[in-house]
Parts: sequence; structure tokens; C-alpha cells
Amino acid sequence: MIIIGEKINGAIPSVTEAIEKKDGEFIKELAKSQADAGANFIDVCASTDVAVELETMKWLIDLVQDTTDTPIAVDSPDADICARSMAFCNKPGLINSVSMEGNKIDMIFPLIADTKWECVALLCDDTGIPKSGEHRLEVFAAIMEKAKEYKIDPSRLHIDPLVEMLCTSEDGINTVLDVIRKIKTQYPTIHVTGGASNISFNLPARKFVNQAFLVLAIGAGMDSAIINPLHKHMMGLIYATEALMGNDEYCIEYINGYRDGLYGPVK
Repeated sequence: MIIIGEKINGAIPSVTEAIEKKDGEFIKELAKSQADAGANFIDVCASTDVAVELETMKWLIDLVQDTTDTPIAVDSPDADICARSMAFCNKPGLINSVSMEGNKIDMIFPLIADTKWECVALLCDDTGIPKSGEHRLEVFAAIMEKAKEYKIDPSRLHIDPLVEMLCTSEDGINTVLDVIRKIKTQYPTIHVTGGASNISFNLPARKFVNQAFLVLAIGAGMDSAIINPLHKHMMGLIYATEALMGNDEYCIEYINGYRDGLYGPVK
């Protein structure tokens, strides 16, 4: 499972305060703790005023890179900010994200075409988030045509099927699970990702919904997740699911995670 650590995000109040106070040690600790917990990428999202977003991204990226070698996931809704932030990174990481909205893909895909950068691609277009699975798969097909045009291998893409709130869904997550299965059937080497916490907005005891969603999504083919890697029970659940699906030979990763204390004490 590819873990994208979500904790360095200016939308989180404690990170907002750290950015405002230029508390670099706080940011470094977030980077180190996520890397130590097994994150494959450290997501960096400024979520600040547009006028200072780029300089804030540089400040955050520099702090993370001073602390860990874990690759950066450059995160902004503005494709131009993502593109310009790539220059601050010491090595290839992950762009988070593009979609079929506007010219986002045509801005980012040429920049990463001949590199080892990976990219999150959202299944939405200029009409917004598709309501039907069929429409989402049409957006996916358009994304893959662009990937082919720019010679980007499917294995470098993380497709986000866009998980919405469970409490407003008519069929639970059946549409999303069906989309995930069909994507993985068409392109076995492609990654499927998403923010696990999106599913539980406005629900009580959100952690149970998030954890149940991840088990079902992994079963359908999700192999990348934007989560808090410091949540030990969530990490344990992910690796237990991987082991149960036969993706962890002799349960080595699961055993090592508990041996190293990544998933909490053994009970």
C-alpha cells in the first residue's frame, strides 16, 4: 500500500498556526513522524492566500527535505503552483493533483513526461464531479488518452475516483467500488488512491466508517491512500487487509510493522 501522509496541510488549524508563526520545528516533527510511520510520500499543501502560496510551499518543502528523504507530494488545486513547486524538490515525487478540468493536465503532463514524477488524477472535468460511474469512467478514458499522448506509463498515475460523503450517497460506495474494479481491470499497473476521511463527513464515530471504507476499497483494488499514517490502528488495518488478500507474503510486512511499533502494541 502506498501511503501519502496528509498531516502537512494548511487547512489543518495547528498547521495554519505553524505557518503563521513560522514554526519550522513543528513542521519538521510532522514530516519526521509521518516518515517514521511508513509514509511513502509526504503531502505538502499550503492552503494559504494565493499571493503567498508559492513562497509558503517553498518554506514547507525545504523544511520537510531538511528532515527526511521521503519524496514530496506537491499539493495544490492550482496546477501552476504544483508546476512551479516541482523546482523546490530535490528528487521526483508526486503531483497532487490534475483532472480534466481546464488545462491542468496539459500543463502538468508535459512537465513530468520524461521524468520519474508520479501524479494523482481526479475523475472530474469541467462539469464537476460526475454522479454516475459511467461518466467517471469516461473521464478516466480521457485522462488515459492524455497519458498516452505524453507517453506517461500508467504505473506513474494514481487515479482518484472521488469518494463523496456517505450520508448523501444513494448507493453507499458501490459506484466507487465498481469504478475502482474497472480501472484496475483495464490497467493492472495503475494506482488507485483517495482521501479515506472524505467518506465520513457529517457522521458520528467517523473512524469506523473510514476504516470500513478502506477495507472495502482495498478489496476492490485501491493500493494508494491519502491518510494520517500516525493513526496506528488505521495502518494496522491496512496491512492486515493486504495480508488477508495475499499481497503480503507470509505476512512479513504485517509482522514487521508490529515488531517495529508502527501499528501500536500487540494485544
